[in-house]
Amino acid sequence: MVMTMDVHVRDLRYFVAVAEELHFTRAAERLYVSQPALSKQVRALERQLGVELFRRDPRGVSLTEAGTALLPHARRVLEAWSQGSAALEAARAAARGTLVVGMSTSPGRGGLLPAIRSRFTAAHPDTVLRLRQVSWEDPTAGLADGDADVAFVWLPLPDDGRYAWTVVAEEPRLVALPEAHPLAARSEVDFADLAEEPFLALPASAGPLRDHWLALEERAGRTPRIGAEIASTEETYEALVAGLGICLVATGNAPLITLGGVTTRPVRGLSPSRFALAWRREDDRRPLVRAYAEACRRAAVTP
Repeated sequence: MVMTMDVHVRDLRYFVAVAEELHFTRAAERLYVSQPALSKQVRALERQLGVELFRRDPRGVSLTEAGTALLPHARRVLEAWSQGSAALEAARAAARGTLVVGMSTSPGRGGLLPAIRSRFTAAHPDTVLRLRQVSWEDPTAGLADGDADVAFVWLPLPDDGRYAWTVVAEEPRLVALPEAHPLAARSEVDFADLAEEPFLALPASAGPLRDHWLALEERAGRTPRIGAEIASTEETYEALVAGLGICLVATGNAPLITLGGVTTRPVRGLSPSRFALAWRREDDRRPLVRAYAEACRRAAVTP
């Protein structure tokens, strides 16, 4: 039998994580994916390869002979891919002196983006700034896969040891809800009164950021009710209007969704949100990255 060769790098990364942890739940936490999604993906890989990679029994998970044979090769492929991505990233950065700025939501906040651009281009007039819009499925807004050099993100980030950042804004989290919702009649809401409401959630791939906007830390271990998953501002507004759930939103982003039929209210008992400009720590010494970060710091202090 000829083994199928078009295996995704993601599948190899999932396989290696389970092989190293020998525990699907721990591997899922390490990868910031759900355990059922990880199990499903590994099963799909096994079907594609035509072999079982893991033994699953009440005592736990162990590698089969096929899994043991594949592991060192999978690690080499992932290492080679990492090196190739780094080389490609360097080539991208060198091309035309371009700096790619990732974001999933426009920073807004009193003209922050134009203020940063003005300061940065004054010092680096030959550098091209290119904005890259990214779905909320990627909480790093392009940093993780090398598609962005710097990015406006919400904290916390997954695998945050890889990144450095400067906080642009620290804002209260409001609750967004349909104008017809009973709680909309209040001027302020206790989070305890929201705990049993269905919430709109970011995709599972958003990892700790999904948890933050579901306010898991404030739930004292209670599992939130998920009304729907949303991956953009437009999806959020449509889900709110449809009555699929409520959601938390940073004060600076409230104008993006408080259109017809949607309103926001302050919430007591919640920590604030933090909006930041982030970059990979390995890029700390790149002059353009440092220059953009410095322009951001100055613009945030002096709009």
